[in-house]
Amino acid sequence: MAAALILLLLGIKRYRKQGPIGSPLTTVAQVLVAAARKWRVDKKRDSGGDYHEDGLHTPPGQPKTRTLIHTNQLRYLVANCRCLEKAMIFDKHDAKRKVRDPWRLCTLNQVEEVKLVLRLFPVWLSCLMYAIIVAQMNTFFVKQGSTLQRSITPHFVLPTASLQVIVVLTIILVMPIYQRFFVPIARKFTGHPSGITMLQRIGIGLFLSILIMVVSSLVETKRINVVKEYNLLDHPKVIVPMKAWWLLPQYIITGLVEIFAYVGLQELFYSQMPEAMRSIGSALNFSVNGIGNLVSSAIISMVQEISSKNGEEWLGDNLNRAHLNYFYWVLAGISALNFCFFLWIAKRFEYKKFDDDDVLEEKESGAGNRDLGEKII
Repeated sequence: MAAALILLLLGIKRYRKQGPIGSPLTTVAQVLVAAARKWRVDKKRDSGGDYHEDGLHTPPGQPKTRTLIHTNQLRYLVANCRCLEKAMIFDKHDAKRKVRDPWRLCTLNQVEEVKLVLRLFPVWLSCLMYAIIVAQMNTFFVKQGSTLQRSITPHFVLPTASLQVIVVLTIILVMPIYQRFFVPIARKFTGHPSGITMLQRIGIGLFLSILIMVVSSLVETKRINVVKEYNLLDHPKVIVPMKAWWLLPQYIITGLVEIFAYVGLQELFYSQMPEAMRSIGSALNFSVNGIGNLVSSAIISMVQEISSKNGEEWLGDNLNRAHLNYFYWVLAGISALNFCFFLWIAKRFEYKKFDDDDVLEEKESGAGNRDLGEKII
């Protein structure tokens, strides 16, 4: 920590700082307010066309804002995505003003930036289930492992929570293979700089999260059968004669999910947000894990309450008499439905493009940013 502090102090003077340009959320608020104020305006009858340019939109001393391509990317969320586009209609009231009122008239770029933010929320919502699945690694996976034989040597027993190191080792070993072999091979077939798109990467992660629960349920069923075989149903503190290595597959798949889903989300929320809101995009990415853990706790409480009313506690203190495998199957089913929802969203998702990027995709969503997630993880 002392060495890190010294490096920080040495680098402060060389750090490139950007001057404050106002809250990026102001743009979102201006578009929503302007669209609400003009919701009765008829574009064909009452307007003089769309307002595209604004020299004041780019603050002095800042690089010129690139022009986003006009899209209909919210058509699957609302019946008429043009409700936001009314914010840039130049009507008779705007014509009377010498200075543009930013709370009544917005540029095409501002409207498209708001669309960029809104279209990421369905993706965010569909990825909560991934975080719910991964949350089981810190709870019931540990509880499973505590009942199994974890002896490495006659004098050393592996702590239950330490099994999570398998996830880290999986990431360390598989990430170079992904970058050096999978990406170049996939690139030959898809032509995409990253081999597969960010949404495809997230989709693979969501599919693997279903597999985690299926494998975990099968392993738990195996553990219960061993418990019954040795008459240990009422002896929850007795170690089950079954090796903890049976849990390896579910930990390994969890590591693969992190490589695909977590890194894919990191790239998507960073590159597809407006440039001024990228910090908000990173915050949304981290909020997936936070909200996912919260929802996981709610699901556990709900399942426990419903199962106890029927006379069977699926998640009771005595894991030998509980039905943890049933709970895993419930999560697998919900994940499968969520995966279908994600596919529906991904099929209609439009990546961010600029007017000067007709041929090449934006650098952040291509080769220039494909290593961002790997560097962060």
